[in-house]
Amino acid sequence: MAKLSAEGVEEVFQLPQKTGRQHLRDLLGWDEFDEVRDLRQSISLDIHYRSLVFATEKGLSWVAVAEVGRLAGELLEETIGLPVSQAIQLLQEKLAAFRVTLPDFHLRAVCDYFHNTFIKHYGLHQFVLAQERDRCQTFASLEVYAPPKPLPLRRGTEIRAWKYQQQLAAVSAAEEEKQAEMERIRATLCKERENMLEEVYRSVRTQTATLEKETLMSLVREAIKAQVQSLHDIIQNEIQATFEILQLRLQKKALLLNPPAPYPPPYSPDGRKTSKQKKLKDLILEAQIKEKEKEEREREKEREKEREKEKKAEKKAQKAAQKAAKDEKSKKKKK
Repeated sequence: MAKLSAEGVEEVFQLPQKTGRQHLRDLLGWDEFDEVRDLRQSISLDIHYRSLVFATEKGLSWVAVAEVGRLAGELLEETIGLPVSQAIQLLQEKLAAFRVTLPDFHLRAVCDYFHNTFIKHYGLHQFVLAQERDRCQTFASLEVYAPPKPLPLRRGTEIRAWKYQQQLAAVSAAEEEKQAEMERIRATLCKERENMLEEVYRSVRTQTATLEKETLMSLVREAIKAQVQSLHDIIQNEIQATFEILQLRLQKKALLLNPPAPYPPPYSPDGRKTSKQKKLKDLILEAQIKEKEKEEREREKEREKEREKEKKAEKKAQKAAQKAAKDEKSKKKKK
């Protein structure tokens, strides 16, 4: 074991505890080790360090402190496998041959320290330091994510106002989704109607022979039926979607008419200011509701125009079918 010097011990206590322990390890001539995996070395280093701390707190000279550390190391090495009685006898012999002259009360303090620490836990020290232990350790490297830094309070929102905003946003999103769904289904049904009519017209063009009146009338009825069925599906779908959109708008209007009270409440010594603010808020809400209703009326007008266009297209198709029937009839008469 390397001999501790007074200068080296003094350097240990000029450093923080963790760094001081590492410096003491270097002074003892030990190799670097893992404090977690090699518990035997870690416990031995703790015994050395604590003995030095005890001697320093008792006011011993640096030479005496180094001698106490040397005594701790010798006890750890020379008592391995000895019974406790022999360990006590060895401690007494070493104290009697202590290399540094100490007053009696300091010598008794050193003796009491080793009795109350090393001898008191002698069995535990023997179990840990003298026997090889079965290692069954699992190590895992885990990355720790710190919680995000909270925003300043001045940028926060009162919980009731935040919930109100979330409800309002959810209703608005549902309304927009229903509107988009209605337009999408309508476009799909119109496309199907065009395909059905195109199929009827194609069947007419492919006829090489002269069409009979009954056959032509059947084709016309089929085309009209396809038009009517398609319009029926479109109108039924729009009625259902419009009903659902109106329900959502009623919910939105109810939310707009019942906003949460501001927190903290505005200062008003006589109550007049609060009343004015409430009236102003009501006027703003009323203007917003009117604007929404105006937009909805404009959308309804656009949908009505599209329906008129579809009706005109249907009438045009019927006239074309009737004209084709008349032409076919006139051809028969000429023949």
